Amino acid sequence: MRNKRLNIAAGWYAGMSILFIIFIFPFLLILLNSFKSRVEIIRNPLTLPKTLDFSNYTEAYNRMNFSYGLSNSLFITCVSVLAILVFSSMLAYYLVRWSNKISSIILLTLVSSMLIPFQSIMIPFVTLYGNLHMLNSRWALIFFYLGFGISLATFMYHGFIKTVPKDLEEASLMDGAGRVQVFWKIIFPILKPISTTIAIVDVLWIWNDFLLPSLVLLSKEQQTLPLSTYYFFGKYTSNYGVAMAALVMAIIPVIIFYLIMQKQIIKGVVEGAVK
Repeated sequence: MRNKRLNIAAGWYAGMSILFIIFIFPFLLILLNSFKSRVEIIRNPLTLPKTLDFSNYTEAYNRMNFSYGLSNSLFITCVSVLAILVFSSMLAYYLVRWSNKISSIILLTLVSSMLIPFQSIMIPFVTLYGNLHMLNSRWALIFFYLGFGISLATFMYHGFIKTVPKDLEEASLMDGAGRVQVFWKIIFPILKPISTTIAIVDVLWIWNDFLLPSLVLLSKEQQTLPLSTYYFFGKYTSNYGVAMAALVMAIIPVIIFYLIMQKQIIKGVVEGAVK
C-alpha cells in the first residue's frame, strides 16, 4: 500500500515537472538567446550563452524607446482596468437590484456581444472612428478597452452580486445612507475577490494586446511595449539577439505584477469559486 502511494506521488511530481518544463521552455529559450550574438543564435540556439553580454539589452532599450513604451503601457493598462472595474460593477449592481425586462435585455445584449470576434468588426471599426478623428490617442484606446471589456466584467459581477444578501443594504438604507454610499461602502468592498480576478484577467489582456493598439496608436511617441517590440521582427530583420532582449524587457513588468499579486490571485480565485 505504501509503495503504491509512493509510486502515485512520484508519478504526480514527474508529471508536474514535465508540465513545468513545457511551460517555462519558451521563456527560457528567449532569455538564453537574448545574451547571444546573431551567429551564436543560429549555430547553437539551445545552448547556454558563452558570456553574459548585456549589449543586446542596451541596444534594445535605445531602439525601442523603452521608457516611453513602458509609461504608455502602464498608463493605458491602469486607467483601462480601473474604468472597467468601476463602470462594470456599478452596471451589474443596477441590473441585479433593479431586475426587470429592460435589465434582462441589457444583460443579454452584453453577453451576446462577447460572441462577436474582434477581427470581424476590425475594418468597419477603424473606418468609423477614423472618420470621427478618434484614432491616435491613448484616451481613445482606453475608451475602446472599456467598450470591449465591460461585457465580460459585468457578466462576472452580475453572478457575484446575486449571492450578496439584500439585508446588508436594507440595514444601511434604514440608517439613512444613500444608494451611492451603500454601493461604495458596503457592496464594493464585498466584491474584492471578483474584482481581483477581473483585474488580473484584464491586465494580462491589455498589457499584452497588440492588435487594437496597432490600429489606434499611429504615432511612435504613443506606442505601447508590444508595438515597440514589433519593429524588431520583419522581412529583413537579422539581429535576433536584440529582438529577444526586447521581448524579455517587455515580459518583466508582467512577471513583477504576478509576483506582487500572487497571494491575491489565489485568494480571489478560491473565494470566487466558493461564491
